[in-house]
Parts: sequence; structure tokens; C-alpha cells
Amino acid sequence: MSGHVETSAPWLHIVGIGEDGLDGLTPATRAVVEAAEILIGGDRHHALAQTTTAKRYAWPSPFDALIDLLKQHANQRVVVLATGDPLWFSVGARIGRSIPAEQITYHPQLSAFQLASARMGWSMADVETLTVHGRPVEQMIAFIQPDQRLIILTTGAETPGQIAQFLTERGFGDSPMTVLANMGGEKEQRFDGIAREWSHEVPPFNTLCVDCRAAPDAALLPRVPGLSDDMFQHDGTMTKQEVRAVTLAKLMPMRGALLWDIGTGCGSVAVEWMRAARYARAIGIEPRADRRAMAAANALSLGVPKLELIDGQVPEALDGLEKPDAVFIGGGLSPETFDAAFAALRPLGRLVANAVTLESEATLVDLHKTHGGQLVKLSVNRAEPVGRLTGWRPLMPVTQWSLVKR
Repeated sequence: MSGHVETSAPWLHIVGIGEDGLDGLTPATRAVVEAAEILIGGDRHHALAQTTTAKRYAWPSPFDALIDLLKQHANQRVVVLATGDPLWFSVGARIGRSIPAEQITYHPQLSAFQLASARMGWSMADVETLTVHGRPVEQMIAFIQPDQRLIILTTGAETPGQIAQFLTERGFGDSPMTVLANMGGEKEQRFDGIAREWSHEVPPFNTLCVDCRAAPDAALLPRVPGLSDDMFQHDGTMTKQEVRAVTLAKLMPMRGALLWDIGTGCGSVAVEWMRAARYARAIGIEPRADRRAMAAANALSLGVPKLELIDGQVPEALDGLEKPDAVFIGGGLSPETFDAAFAALRPLGRLVANAVTLESEATLVDLHKTHGGQLVKLSVNRAEPVGRLTGWRPLMPVTQWSLVKR
């Protein structure tokens, strides 16, 4: 396979190590580390493995250079040191995408998640395990739910305070928080408090446990699509809550899947797509700078800060983009845009297009005649005050066309 080293026997060992260093390893794993010719890890890892005489390397920068460094030493005994379980939010997965599995032996240690669960007495089956280490802290916001327990790998000493602020701003200020530092070592520490009063100074290497407790006025932000329109910054032009829920149901968010949101506007569909499934991604194509700014702000405040936004007109802006698993056309609808999007769509990909004008509706009717799929008319009425009484106020009806690429 292109880019892979030719060596086939296992030459690379990725070893999880804890605060107890070499003493915490099994005899077989310790022997692997002590026999290494090349030892790669962070400063902390090297400090935990002092007895070996191997040639030592620190993590290279940029981190992708690690793969090149490994391949340069493919004919030697190479050990990469990682914290805990190398395949759980750690370096092992990144290396495994570039070097064949048959050339790697993994040696897992207890992960921070397992240690934290044991310290807290929490069943791991009932806990969300997250990492914001080296990633935007805001992405944990999507997991704030009443009675949800979270174990979070942090970025540094400041991370618990940032998360305490997110919780407090959303009505979860009474949530108990525990920071566990240097677990499994002689310097293990524990810090307890609640989010709205959090003021502890904690070590930089720490794991955060949160027991989410909602106040009566807490913001309810379920991962099921259909958030209130009020949760988004918008200029009035957006896919409204009820239609958005139907739209996302047809788009079918899935783990790691990529959405093209064409005419993304304030980003409501792309944001809910990314919230609905772990590691779901979205590219929003929007020619107006003010709407791109709103979409970026909405993504950040709702916990999906990795929304990618592109300034461009369709169909030209679609050229060269990564092939999507789903496409939503909320603006810029034309036969040419459909042709370009559908051609790029992966097999079993979903396409949904919404129209509110007669001209766009006519386009959808023609496309439905040619390509099949499902054509529906969505009408929503909301109860609103009429003087001192209440009446039904209709939203603009939406014609929706959807199909799956077979």
C-alpha cells in the first residue's frame, strides 16, 4: 500500500504507561520497553521510563511528522509511549491509520477513564467519555444533559474552569465537578466542587468528572434534532424547528458522516447534523459573510466548533470538496447544483432539498419526475396571541424532496 513501510513483522510497540511508570507494566511489556532501541514519547513519558538505554525522541512537531520518524526506524525495535490505553483517544489510532496493523503490537494500560470511574464509583456503561485534549473545549457543550455523567480528558489546568462556565451559563451551575490529577501515582490529587463556585487551581495533567444537574430554567439541548429556533442566531431566514426536525430525519446523521449544507444560512441544519451523531462533520457553503458569521457563532455555542464554512456560489463551490454522505440544499437550488451534488454523493448517500418559492418548487417537481424519491409538502401552524386570545399563525409551507442514492 502506498506510503506504508515494507517491513511486515511487528517492529513497532505502542505501550500505555501510567503514573507508576515501569513498575506498573506487566513483565512482558516492561521487557519490550527495556529492549527498545528507539523510544518516542512526551517529556512526562520519558520521565516515567528512565531505566532504558534506548535513543530517545520527543513528540515531533507538527505531530504528523511522527509517522515519518517511525518509518525511518522501521528496521529497529521501536517503542512509542502513550498514556493509559493507546487506542482510546490516544496516539495509537493515529499511527494505526498510517502503518499496517500487522506491524504494530499494542500494550494497553488502565485508561484515565477507567481510573476515574473507579475513583468516582461510576459505571462506565452509564458515562459519556470525552476528550478536549488538543481540541476545542466547546465541543463538550453538546453533551450537557440533565442527569448525564461525563468524564473528560482535559487540555490543561484552565479547562475545568472553562467547562464550569459553560455549565453555569446553561443552567447547570449546581453540577458537582471533580478533578482527578496524577491518578495511580504518589502525587495523586482530588478536587471537588460545583460548577458555579469552581475556583480550584489544579495541576495541568488532569481528568474532569461532571455529574450534570439541571436547574428548573436550564437550557434543554437534546441531541435529537429539532432545537428551538431561539437557540440560534439568525436573521429570520432559516429552516424552522419543525421542518428542521423532518429534514434531519431524512438526512439520517451517522457516526463520522459528512454533510454538505448548501446555502447554509445560520447553520441550523449543519449544527444539528453534527450534534446528532458522534464525529459527524459538515461543510457549509454560504456566499453571505454575515450568515457565515452567524453559523460559526451557532456552531461554537452549541458545541460543534469544527463546522467548516466556505464562501462561494454553487455549483462552482462544490468542485474539489470531499465527497459527502448527505447533502442538504436549503438555498441555491438549481438543476445544475443538484447534478453536481448528486454526482459527488457517496452510494447510499441522502439528499434533501427544501423549497418555499413556486419557482423552486417547480424545480423539485421536475427533479422528482426524473429521479424519483419522496416529495412532500410540510405545513406548520403555531399558536400565537391574537389580541387577548390565541390563534393559529401559519409558517410558509415547505416543499421537500428527498432521495437515497442507490
